[in-house]
Amino acid sequence: MTGTTTAEVLAELAELEDPRARQVNEKHGDDHGVNLGKLRALAKRLKTQQELALELWETGDTAAKLLALLICRPKAFGRDDLDRMVREARTPKVHDWLVNYVVKKNPHAEELRVAWSADPDPVVASAGWALTTERVAKKPEGLDLAGLLDVIEAEMKTAPDRLQWAMNHCLAQIGIEHAAHRARAIDIGERLEVLKDYPTPPNCTSPFAPVWIAEMVRRQDPGPH
Repeated sequence: MTGTTTAEVLAELAELEDPRARQVNEKHGDDHGVNLGKLRALAKRLKTQQELALELWETGDTAAKLLALLICRPKAFGRDDLDRMVREARTPKVHDWLVNYVVKKNPHAEELRVAWSADPDPVVASAGWALTTERVAKKPEGLDLAGLLDVIEAEMKTAPDRLQWAMNHCLAQIGIEHAAHRARAIDIGERLEVLKDYPTPPNCTSPFAPVWIAEMVRRQDPGPH
């Protein structure tokens, strides 16, 4: 599949368009109708093609952007490229994949985490918080966890949706991973009540931080059998 043109890929994406998939995706703010399993299968066939990925991203089409993120080389992007892309990734799925599949694997991730966390655009700031949550879990050395809890305590309740969700994930992660901060994390969650009434399907863990923390800690230490 090397040498495939952008036009050919866009034509294939158009063929994969499914009105029912679009309906479901649009409920989540994602304006595309391509089944993600089929999108991943197409990416597997195309393999890594950085030039094609860049061209697909520039089309502005959501499905094309998602495909671009699957076939790009994450380490090939400069800091400014990623900063521009996070501002162009306006739908939740594109934003999520950009942060998780590309930025986290890029050498500029830490620098961007710091810059984005302080960005006035709440969606960009949510990317910074997502990177912070990753560090809380995998590389907490050097992070001021108490300081992060201070910010969450002061700002999460009134933060816009996606930023609030990212801060809440960070709150839960601190409580799950760091026993010394667990009681405070649970206390903040209980007082702010963010996502307390979020509809959670059976067999899924509630995103309400105190419940989420308790459940994950229980799984890590199931106790005597």
